[in-house]
Amino acid sequence: MKSLFLATASLFGFLSVALGAFAAHALQGQLEPRLLEVFQTGVQYMVYHALALGGVAILLHWYADSRLLGIAGWTFMVGVLLFSGSLIALGLSGLNWLGAITPFGGLAFLAAWLLIFSFALKI
Repeated sequence: MKSLFLATASLFGFLSVALGAFAAHALQGQLEPRLLEVFQTGVQYMVYHALALGGVAILLHWYADSRLLGIAGWTFMVGVLLFSGSLIALGLSGLNWLGAITPFGGLAFLAAWLLIFSFALKI
């Protein structure tokens, strides 16, 4: 599981850099400022949670049997897909209904952080 989380974290990190560069170079002037900001928020949260997922992968090296860490890793992945994915898609498409998905990703992020908090209290 730790290798899956580390691989996914590195993929999210790669995508956040690539999408951030895309926004800075190709989307400037192509999207209305509000949509560009939405896109960039999605990318920003992707990089933050890529780092968090990488941290989970590293912690699993020492605490391989931790169910809390395993669930936190999966929950971070779901959060990135729902939160960042919906904001990036909204920014590119302008389809406002995608914004209804974003809070579910935010809840996943919150749950993952609480799982890590619970883990920290147990070690």
